[in-house]
Amino acid sequence: MLSDRQINEFAERGFVVVPQVVQDDLVDRAARRIDEVIAADPPAADTHGNHFYFLRTSDEPALTAPLTGSPAFALAENLAGTGTLEIPWQVQIALNIPPYSHRPGRPHIDTSDAEPSDAPVRGTFTLLAGVLMSDQLTENSGNLWVWTGTHLTHAAYFREHGPQMFCAYPPIDLPEPEQIKGRAGDLLLAHYLLGHNIGGNYASQRTRRALYFRISAQDHASRREEFLQDPWLDYPPIRSTSPTPPTARPAAG
Repeated sequence: MLSDRQINEFAERGFVVVPQVVQDDLVDRAARRIDEVIAADPPAADTHGNHFYFLRTSDEPALTAPLTGSPAFALAENLAGTGTLEIPWQVQIALNIPPYSHRPGRPHIDTSDAEPSDAPVRGTFTLLAGVLMSDQLTENSGNLWVWTGTHLTHAAYFREHGPQMFCAYPPIDLPEPEQIKGRAGDLLLAHYLLGHNIGGNYASQRTRRALYFRISAQDHASRREEFLQDPWLDYPPIRSTSPTPPTARPAAG
């Protein structure tokens, strides 16, 4: 189980890294499967930086096991409540190939709309679970960048301006970013609204590898607009101990 300190860290910072959640044998099995996927469809020889594969979890037991065959999924439910989360239908293999001299200028939220649109809110989820598949012990080694606390700032922005302003790049004030560090087998749990981005990989000669799972609460899809404005809507254990945000605004009709 997550400790009270870890839950509070997630609530305040928008993410927590839990060390050595995934057993070595599951990491090794998933690593071999990643090797097979890459060999079957390798990136171009001149590829540097990010390269992704998106696969169905139902077809990939070796890649899904780090989430469902380890304590990882149960730890996610420590945040959202036991029995509240759905097994994700997709797993992402995320590579960051050196040398990649890059510094992200700003974070994003995971959505296909860079700017606000009139389309219904779609593509949101409850939290991101990331399993590190390679050691990332120093900065600028392909690490994921996060902007601490922006899960709360983004929710406040959508409460003030309305969920119709939902987009990948809401205009909020930003703190200094932080790079995720850890070892293979560590688990990252991050709130959907936490701003994040791809970092550079120039302090390492190794390809950074990670698995990402986008996990939703069972009734998330029916209340996406409300979730954008109430960051703890899908997190009853945290909501019960956190100040209730102001009343959410309805979307423009």
